[in-house]
Amino acid sequence: MHGQLDGIAGGVTLMALDTPSVMEYSVGSDVTTALTGDDEATLRSWWDGLADGGTVTLPLEQAPWGDWYGQVTDRFGARWMVNIAGPGQAQG
Repeated sequence: MHGQLDGIAGGVTLMALDTPSVMEYSVGSDVTTALTGDDEATLRSWWDGLADGGTVTLPLEQAPWGDWYGQVTDRFGARWMVNIAGPGQAQG
């Protein structure tokens, strides 16, 4: 299942999803939350906050599709994906 909230903090989209069958499942970490948008400053700030005391599982780097993308587990054990739209990339 997926859930989505649009229009937070300058157009950032927050999405949540359960664990797909291709990912390891462990009780307590069965939900991942994604932050996406083109507000680079806001999303990088949130990334830094989530990574502080957490574990970066995929560094925030430019992805093959042109966006900046990373995955982190915060200090509370919650899993996050952050996607910052690259120049000219549409979000949605």
